Amino acid sequence: MSVTTATPTRIMEPLWRVRLRLAWRSFKTGWNIFRENPIGLIGLGMIAFFGLMALAHPLLIATVWPPNIYDPLMGYDKEIISHPSPPTWIPNAAAEIKSLRPLPALRHILGTDPLGRDVLSQLMSSTQSEFALGMMAALITVVVETTLGAVTAYYGGVIDMVFMRIADVMIMLPFIPLMIVLSAMFDFQMLHLALVYGILVGFGGNSLVIKSQALTLKVKAYIEAAKVAGGNDLHIIFTHLIPNLLPLAFLSMMITVTNAIFIEAVLSFFGLINIRMSWGIMIQITQAAGYLLTSWKYWYLMFPAGLSISFLCSAFYLVGRAMDAVVNPRLRKR
Repeated sequence: MSVTTATPTRIMEPLWRVRLRLAWRSFKTGWNIFRENPIGLIGLGMIAFFGLMALAHPLLIATVWPPNIYDPLMGYDKEIISHPSPPTWIPNAAAEIKSLRPLPALRHILGTDPLGRDVLSQLMSSTQSEFALGMMAALITVVVETTLGAVTAYYGGVIDMVFMRIADVMIMLPFIPLMIVLSAMFDFQMLHLALVYGILVGFGGNSLVIKSQALTLKVKAYIEAAKVAGGNDLHIIFTHLIPNLLPLAFLSMMITVTNAIFIEAVLSFFGLINIRMSWGIMIQITQAAGYLLTSWKYWYLMFPAGLSISFLCSAFYLVGRAMDAVVNPRLRKR
């Protein structure tokens, strides 16, 4: 009597699970490299701090702070301004200013602006706008520059020549004067600024860097294998080229966030962007009221917004420097 043993059937693991496991392994490897760089952790901590500020503001307005006093736009303190109705943010509003607090007090930790609105509430509310602008502009830039770099490297020829000449023009254009002119001609809101800036930067110098990396990937063996297997151009570009270009694109994304926040502050200072509240508007209101660079007595009108712009831009720059070691193996410790 013979006994037959059943051979266990091997269950194939789903492809999405394999990709997810490989992505998680790659993330852990990158994180281990990233955390070895102190400046990256410092930048990440600063970004987390501003993120908590952005999340905490609506909670404070809903639970602790009375909106009629601490709303960043319409709130005002009757102890500062004697006026029967809340003043608006318009610089020439008919409001009688009694006096500014010589120093911030417990009721207003960072004092009030010339219209009696809480500076800390404005600072926290503006953080939401800065994060939204930076993230939107960075994502648009990554999509444009990665797609452009992959397509021009893969096809070459006339397509490469046309788009690279456009990139040369974008590199020569002065971005801040250009954005000032565009915002003066059109009614710029946050989404419009992110879209225009993201597209202009995406067609600029970063696309040349992405293209040079795509050229090195184009001659890899797996690209030739994909062509032999019958993969069409779109499949090769979006399945094999672009995913391998994303780490480098993420590195340039950090710089894009920094520049977008800085340009928004410049445009808000000149009153050329239609936005509810931002750090640039806070500085512009201080300047319009005549308190900018006049006395250290009113430091709380100048430094909170200015330092926030500097610290948040520096935070993304530090994270980008640390990410450089993750993307570029030559910069890693031996």
